[in-house]
Amino acid sequence: MKFFRAIMAASLLAVCAGQRASAATGNVLFSGTVTATCTITINSNGTMTVSSNLQSLSSHNAAGSAGSAQVDTTGGVSLSVDPVTTTTVPVSDTTATTWIPTFATSGAQTIAETGTATALTVPGTSTVAVNLAGTKSGTNRFSAGNYQATVTLRCE
Repeated sequence: MKFFRAIMAASLLAVCAGQRASAATGNVLFSGTVTATCTITINSNGTMTVSSNLQSLSSHNAAGSAGSAQVDTTGGVSLSVDPVTTTTVPVSDTTATTWIPTFATSGAQTIAETGTATALTVPGTSTVAVNLAGTKSGTNRFSAGNYQATVTLRCE
């Protein structure tokens, strides 16, 4: 009987040796989520110059220059400038100044100059030009001295 079992086992092995094991496969699924995001890198500050009638102090005036920033985004965000809240003016300037910040973009998305929040729908890198204009009304004029104002560029 032992001999018979050994022969049967050997026969079974011989028959199975010519057959391949059945193959198995499995799929591994990957998923990810990219949230709407935005980063701002300030490239340079702006310069304001005074107009000939002394009623405008602006980056748009002759010899003035816009500030520059780089915005990298996934899209799905909004770009804006906050109202100016921080200013430094000479002590001799006692009259009101109206400050108006604006921005424009080029690159991944082009936006004409505006002061209104604007959607960035396209992913990529854009260069932002930030401008600031201060104006005096009536007979008021800018006084001699140093002026400084902060414009906050916001992406959210």
